[in-house]
Amino acid sequence: MTNNQFFQDILDFADVKINGNRPWDIKIHDERVFDRVLKDGSLGFGESYMDGMWDCDAIDEMISRVLHAGIEDRLTTTTKIQLGLKAGASKLKQLFNPQSVERVTQDVPFHYDLGNDLFEAMLDPRMTYTCAYWKDSDNLKAAQEAKLDLVCRKMGLQPGMRLLDIGCGWGSFMIFAAEKYGVICDGLTLSKEQAALGQARADEKGLPVNFILQDYRLYQPELPYDRVVSIGMMEHVGPENYEDYFKSAYSFLAEDGIFLLHTIGSPKSKTSVDPWINKYIFPNGVIPSMMQIGASAEDYFNIEDVQNIGPDYDTTLVAWNDNFEAAWPALADKYGERFYRMWRYYLLSCAGAFRCRDLNVWQFGLTKKGAELPVSVRAA
Repeated sequence: MTNNQFFQDILDFADVKINGNRPWDIKIHDERVFDRVLKDGSLGFGESYMDGMWDCDAIDEMISRVLHAGIEDRLTTTTKIQLGLKAGASKLKQLFNPQSVERVTQDVPFHYDLGNDLFEAMLDPRMTYTCAYWKDSDNLKAAQEAKLDLVCRKMGLQPGMRLLDIGCGWGSFMIFAAEKYGVICDGLTLSKEQAALGQARADEKGLPVNFILQDYRLYQPELPYDRVVSIGMMEHVGPENYEDYFKSAYSFLAEDGIFLLHTIGSPKSKTSVDPWINKYIFPNGVIPSMMQIGASAEDYFNIEDVQNIGPDYDTTLVAWNDNFEAAWPALADKYGERFYRMWRYYLLSCAGAFRCRDLNVWQFGLTKKGAELPVSVRAA
C-alpha cells in the first residue's frame, strides 16, 4: 500500500479527500508530506503546511471533520505507533515542571512579544485576545465588548472596587472595567510589550489601571482585592501548578469577593498539548479539564456558576483570521511567507477544534468557602 492510499484510508473516516475538489479536501504539492507525518505526527503535518507541501482552502472545516471523526480511536495499535499517536511512543514523560517561574518567564514573550503590530491588525480595537461573546453581536468589536461586559456583570462590579487581573494581556478588560464600572485595577503580566502598550493606553485615558510585570506566584499585595479575574491565563499554568494557581487567587481575594475564571477547557484531562502548538504557538501550555479544575479548586472555592461559550471561539478565530488576511500585505515584509502559513494554520485549526467541540471555553464564578452566594455570578 502506498503512503497516499494509507492516509486516504484514514481520512475516509472524516470524509476528507486527498486532492479532492471540496474546500475541506487536502491538495498535496509534495508527497514527502506523508513521510513527515509518519515521522512526526501532528507536528509534521503542521510543519509540512508551513513548508508549502500541502494546501487546503478550509483548514478549519478539515480539522473539525478529522477531530469529530475520532480517527485516533478507530486506528489499530500498529497504525497508532506508525503515526506517533500511542501514548509514550514519541517521548518520555517530562520529569520537570515545564511551567516553573523561570520557564514561564521565557515562554510568555515567545508568543505575546511577537509584535504589537500583528495583534493590533488582528484583534478588536481594545486588543482582546480571548474568546468573544456573539450572543447578540454580529461583529468582532461588539462581541468582545459583550464578553467584557458579561464578566463585569457576573462579578457585580461597583465604583471604587479594587480588582486584580491575573494575566491581563494588553489590559482590555481592566480598561473596560475602569471606564464603564469605575473600578481600580491592577494587572499581572510577563509580557513587556503588552505592559508597555496597555499602560500607555490606560494613561492616555487617565484611568486607575496599573500593569505589574510579575509572575502571580511571586506577587504579594498589601491588601486583598474585592474582585479577582483571570481571562485566558489558566491555559499557561500547567497541571503541576493548578492548585497553587487557585491558592494564589484565594489569597488575593477578600472574604466576600468573587473570582471570575475564564479558560479554554478540554473534555478530557491532559498533561501535554499538541506538539505543533507547543513548538510554534504556546510553549508548555496545557488545556485544563473540568475534573482538573474542580479538584484543584475544591480546597479554596465554591463553584457558584459555570457557563460554556466554546462555540463562540470558532466565530472569534475566523474573525481574527479574516483580519489577519486583510492586513497581511502590510505585514508580509516583516514576518515572511512561512510565518503567514504558520499563523493561518494556527487560527483555522483552532477554529476547527472548537467547531467540533474538541475544545470548550468555560467561565467559572467562584467564591470563598463559607461566603454568601452573590447573585451577580449568574449574569447571562
